[in-house]
Amino acid sequence: MTTLKELAALLNISVSTVSKALNNSHEISENTRLRVKELAVKLNYKPNRIAQQLKTSKTKTIGVILPTVTNPFFAEVLHGIEMAATNNDYDIIVCLSNETLYKEERSLELLSNGSVDGFIIAVARESQIKRETHHIESILDSKIPVLMFDRVVNEIECDKVIVDDFKSVYEATAYLIEKEHRKNILLVSNIEELSVGKLRTKGYTKALQDNNLKPNILKLDNAVDVEESIYNYLSKNSKIDAVISIDHITGIVAINMAKKLGKRIPKDMSVIGFGYEHTQLLSSPKISIIHQKAHKIGEMSMKLLIDNIGAQNHKLQTIVVPSELNLSESSL
Repeated sequence: MTTLKELAALLNISVSTVSKALNNSHEISENTRLRVKELAVKLNYKPNRIAQQLKTSKTKTIGVILPTVTNPFFAEVLHGIEMAATNNDYDIIVCLSNETLYKEERSLELLSNGSVDGFIIAVARESQIKRETHHIESILDSKIPVLMFDRVVNEIECDKVIVDDFKSVYEATAYLIEKEHRKNILLVSNIEELSVGKLRTKGYTKALQDNNLKPNILKLDNAVDVEESIYNYLSKNSKIDAVISIDHITGIVAINMAKKLGKRIPKDMSVIGFGYEHTQLLSSPKISIIHQKAHKIGEMSMKLLIDNIGAQNHKLQTIVVPSELNLSESSL
């Protein structure tokens, strides 16, 4: 394996100059940087990561703990994290909590032994329901930086990257009331117990209260048949003229079940759900969505955590990534 010392000897320059050139230091001329990098590529030079870690006490690796990747939102966030990591010469190790407290605890324990410089976490469903955060607080007590995104715990002092959950649903509900003159708006939720679910429900409820309308909420347990539950509810409540879904799937199900009942979308009933760029391709008519900008959330999370790792006196931040109401065929 080619070493820095061998590159320096072949180029007749110092090892320090080679190192700085490979790290794009402004102290090194463009011509020298090009010469060093061309020879490094030709000789297949690879940095000695172990030596770098010993020198800097940094692994250049981040632990990412996700509840799931079957939810397209988390998959897209992960892609944003990975892209930002690559652009900053970091690697990531991904663990799935599978929505359980135990797996979340095990993942943190596994990687907190010096394997990573910090963690990016979206809290598991069970952790939020049980309000168990000791395992995350323990990591922070050991001086390992933690960043939470999307599902956060307000009581824990760490960097956070979130969606404007309350505002986004408030504005979507207000749009249905003001622009489409809908009066019987149903909110469908299978994430009621999560922090994001509570904020979205509050946004919906406040918009209705501000317009002297009554809330109508269908809470779905994960164990129930979602299609059957929504079909039965819509069939028993024929006056419903709009649906707001606060997760990534029930809005599409609502469209399908409404059509099954003979309702015309959007003439008889409008539907708005949460989603990402390609969600609108999954239903006919195409569903209007609250676009969460998941890729940007991932990028911002990685960049903010890297800033924390590299700073002497890092000031904790909560960054709100604005969502966007993308109207399509399921609303007028």
